[in-house]
Amino acid sequence: MPFEGEFASYKPLARIANSERVQDIVSRCKKQVPDEGPAEAELLIADVKPSDWLPDLVLAIDGSLHPVPVENGYPGAELAYLTVASVIIDVKKQRELDRNRPVAPLVARTTEGAGSIDCALPGCNVVVDNEPTPNASFRRVFFEAIQEKRPFSDGETLLETYEALLAYKPSARLQGCPYEDCEFDYDPRPSITDCICQRKLNWYSTDALRIHERFNPVGLNGAVFTEAMQVWERVWVVNFLRWIERDPQRFRLLRNLVIILDGPLAVFGQPAWLSQAIRQELKRINEAVRKVIDSDILIVGIVKSGAFVDHYEILDTPTHGTNGNSRFKPQTAVLLTNEYIRTHIAISTINDKPFGEATYFGRMFFYKTSSGARIVASLPFLTEDARTWSNSAMARGALAEKISVEV
Repeated sequence: MPFEGEFASYKPLARIANSERVQDIVSRCKKQVPDEGPAEAELLIADVKPSDWLPDLVLAIDGSLHPVPVENGYPGAELAYLTVASVIIDVKKQRELDRNRPVAPLVARTTEGAGSIDCALPGCNVVVDNEPTPNASFRRVFFEAIQEKRPFSDGETLLETYEALLAYKPSARLQGCPYEDCEFDYDPRPSITDCICQRKLNWYSTDALRIHERFNPVGLNGAVFTEAMQVWERVWVVNFLRWIERDPQRFRLLRNLVIILDGPLAVFGQPAWLSQAIRQELKRINEAVRKVIDSDILIVGIVKSGAFVDHYEILDTPTHGTNGNSRFKPQTAVLLTNEYIRTHIAISTINDKPFGEATYFGRMFFYKTSSGARIVASLPFLTEDARTWSNSAMARGALAEKISVEV
């Protein structure tokens, strides 16, 4: 412990960084040649023309979670307060108001409408009702939470939407019973069923997500809560689209609507199988939509941090010989291929399996807006052809039609 006013000299960190074992691994690391990426990136610029299409409405969805300590006499007891918020923005009205500035705050607020769904999930050392363990408590409360959430009064519950996606889950891979001391395999079914052992303990349809398998009974469960939040966010999007589908007249809303999701169009971790289920459901809904409005669903996942964002920043930074200019011009889209990603962003020499095949239901791309802002985003795979990570495949989809959307 330092004395008051005493600061670390960082010598211990320098000693670790310069240690023989650390330097040995560093010397063995594969290093990217600095000039490789930019040259190849020029070949990935999408051959699409900026359009004059602008959305009338933007639906933005984002989740958040906050750990909450619980005073129940047990050490480290915690809950997680999970919220998924949706905001519908009338950008058409905002553009009209913008032409007559100044705008009264009360009038400006009429262009937005917000809603949210929330729940509290048990964590370490929290047992509810008569459940035997914190893990069992988490499973039960998570199931009950999505069972009772109905975003639209005339629509499905989140559970009904999730169970529609559950029907797509591959059945080849067996999953063990959620109860550690049970020898039987779990059989994913809708609603609540009983384990086939003598105790007849509850199985929940949400156990198929396998989030509970990472549950830490004696420590923090940030990863578990994050996985639960990403499931809520993505199931909410599908729930909204299935609500639209209930009345084909609502399809026309999608002609001028953009759905923006925080993060890439993917599902990571234990519930990754949900990604491909969502892909198949979006494909099915999109086919129905096209029959009515002859246009694709537009969903954009916005990535704010991580390897893709870091790479784009380096790639577009002015370098020697560019006269201080960035590499990409405004309204330029860069479509990332599997080979490029594996070589420059997520290194791998095994290219027989496409990047993100098991986790992504959309393709990553870079885009520079007319104002020069950099956007790292993804668009959904709405057809089988679009699943091919090549330049031509995505150029036939929504990117080519609406690439100049700036929200």
